[in-house]
Amino acid sequence: MTEKKGIITDIKHFATHDGDGIRTTVFFKGCPLRCVWCHNPEGLSQRPETAFYAHKCISCGECLKEGFTTDDCLGKARVLYGREVTVDDLIPELLEDRDFYLSSGGGVTLSGGECLMQAEFCAELLKELKREGINTAIDTCGCVSWDSFEKVLPFTDTFLFDLKAVNEEVHKRCTGVSNKLIIENLRRLDGLGAIIEIRIPFVPGYNDGEIEKMAVLLSSLSSVKRVRVLPYHNLAGSKYEALGMANSLPPVLPTDKEVERAREIIREKADIECL
Repeated sequence: MTEKKGIITDIKHFATHDGDGIRTTVFFKGCPLRCVWCHNPEGLSQRPETAFYAHKCISCGECLKEGFTTDDCLGKARVLYGREVTVDDLIPELLEDRDFYLSSGGGVTLSGGECLMQAEFCAELLKELKREGINTAIDTCGCVSWDSFEKVLPFTDTFLFDLKAVNEEVHKRCTGVSNKLIIENLRRLDGLGAIIEIRIPFVPGYNDGEIEKMAVLLSSLSSVKRVRVLPYHNLAGSKYEALGMANSLPPVLPTDKEVERAREIIREKADIECL
């Protein structure tokens, strides 16, 4: 196995919303977007960061001792986001739930942040998983060079592709960057026949007016098997505070009716399964 190193923030077992079946999701560090609604701010920077959750602090004093690490924090108030790993480090843990993957049609999903910012490492990890017969998925915002996709294509069963806006100015307002590369990559993936699930974060006041445009775009694609409209939530406020970041989370949440109407538009105009 390779000794290439990646940097991750977390591994989540028994995930049921990161692709088909029961999955283990590996969250990678670093993201090219700055979405105002980001609920994983610990994944934005490529560098390791220590967060401090003040409400968990029990004033044990361990952090004042020489040689302190976040593992020594008795109240778990200090959390390190970002640790270096090798493929050899990850494979044993990712194979622990092999029986659950096989019985549920699940597998392993690489997410973020944006995992394809570490495409070479992802490719090596996915290659080992495929050798073990594990189903694989990439959760991507699409804002990476095409050669990053080419590195993982041979070892990826499904791409979970985020679509945040079609109008470029709306996309810039929501994420800070253009969506030209994202849509280009989506079309190229589709043209190659890759299995794609589109994931649309639905955020009132930001991209809720983009649904019909998204439906038109999706109707022009042939490899999209499913669309998920994901209702925005603002539960990540404590992470922003703990990381010393300005909280950009919008205050308004979508209603069930608004979300269902968005799904209906996708079904009607794109003729694609939408959940």
